[in-house]
Amino acid sequence: MKKIILGELFSGPGGLAIGAEMANEAIADISDSRFVHGWAVDYHDETVETYRRNVEGATEKTAIVSDVRKITAKDLAKISKTIDGFAYGFPCNDFSLVGEHKGIDGEFGPLYSYGVPILNEFNPKFFIAENVGGIRSANEGKTLLKILDDLSKAGKYGYVITPHLYKFEEYGIPQARHRVIMVGIRKNLKLTFKPPAPTHLKKFKTCQEAIEKPPIKPDAKNNELTKQHPRVVARLRHIKPGENAWTAKLPAHLKLNVTGAQISQIYKRLDPKKPAYTITGSGGGGTHVYHWSEDRALTNRERARLQTFPDSFVFEGNKEAIRRQIGMAVPPEGAKVLFTAIIKTLEGIDYPFVESNIDSLL
Repeated sequence: MKKIILGELFSGPGGLAIGAEMANEAIADISDSRFVHGWAVDYHDETVETYRRNVEGATEKTAIVSDVRKITAKDLAKISKTIDGFAYGFPCNDFSLVGEHKGIDGEFGPLYSYGVPILNEFNPKFFIAENVGGIRSANEGKTLLKILDDLSKAGKYGYVITPHLYKFEEYGIPQARHRVIMVGIRKNLKLTFKPPAPTHLKKFKTCQEAIEKPPIKPDAKNNELTKQHPRVVARLRHIKPGENAWTAKLPAHLKLNVTGAQISQIYKRLDPKKPAYTITGSGGGGTHVYHWSEDRALTNRERARLQTFPDSFVFEGNKEAIRRQIGMAVPPEGAKVLFTAIIKTLEGIDYPFVESNIDSLL
C-alpha cells in the first residue's frame, strides 16, 4: 500500500477526511494508493472530539484544538515530517452571500493565508481549498485572484490551481450546496487537475430519499427532536413544502415582524421532490431546516443525512455545537468525488471531466 498522508487546517468534524476514506474504497480496484490521516487542526473542542472519534488514525496527538494563528507549520512537522496532501476549508463568513461582504479585509478573510506556510514547509503533491460561492464576487473578484496568486506561488515548486464552482446536487448530494473548491497540483509534477464531470444532472437525489431510505433507526445517535414552540408549529401548518415564511399565506397573527432583508430560508419547508436547500451551521429562529410534512425542524441526524455523513458517524457536543459541525462540514460524498479524481490525476488514470467554470488569470 502506498500511503498518501493528509494534513488539514480548519478540519471541522471530518467531512474531508471521511470523504478520503470513502475514496480509498472507490479506488481499491485501480490503485494501491490510500489516503491516511496525518494531522488535523480545528478551533472547537467538540469538533475535534468528533474528528478523533470518527476518523481512522486520529488521536489526541494528531487531531489538535488550536487557533491556526497560534500553531506553526514547524509545530505540525513534529507530528508528521511529511504530508502528501493538504486540505483546508478556511472560514467563509466574510465571503458569504449573507453578511457584510468584507471579503479579504474582514476578520476571517485573511485566514486563507495560513495555508501558505503549510505549503512552504511540506511541499505536498496537492492541496484542496474550499470556500463559499460568494468568494467569486468578493471585492469584484479581486479577492479570489489574490488567493489564487498567493497559493500558486507557495512552496518550493509552486502549484497549478484549478478553481471550480461545484454544485454538489449535480454529484448525487441531496442538497443544493454550491462551493468554490481550488485544487492545486505541484508544478514539478507537470499535471493539471480537471474537475470531475457531474454524475446526477438528469436525476438529483431528493431530500426525502436521503432521510427515509433507509429509515433512521430509533436508537440512532444525534437524532433528538427539537422542542417546537406552539407558535412555530402553528406557523408551519400554513407553510407548504418548498414555501417559506414570506411566500406562504400566513394569518396576520403568525406573520413575522421583520424589516430589512428577508432571508429565503426562514421557516422554509423542504420540498420532498428536490434536494434540500443549503444546510447551515448557525442562525436564529426559523433557520433550522423544516420537514416537508411534519411540523418540526429536522433533527441533527437528518441534517447529517443531507450532508451525506453515514449514520455510524457520531457527533460530540450539545445540540447547537453539533448543528454547527454539520453545517460547516464538506459533504463526505462530495469530498469522495474530489479525492478520487485527485488520485486518478496523480496516477495518470483517465476519468470524465469538465473544464473549470471559473475564469482565472493564472
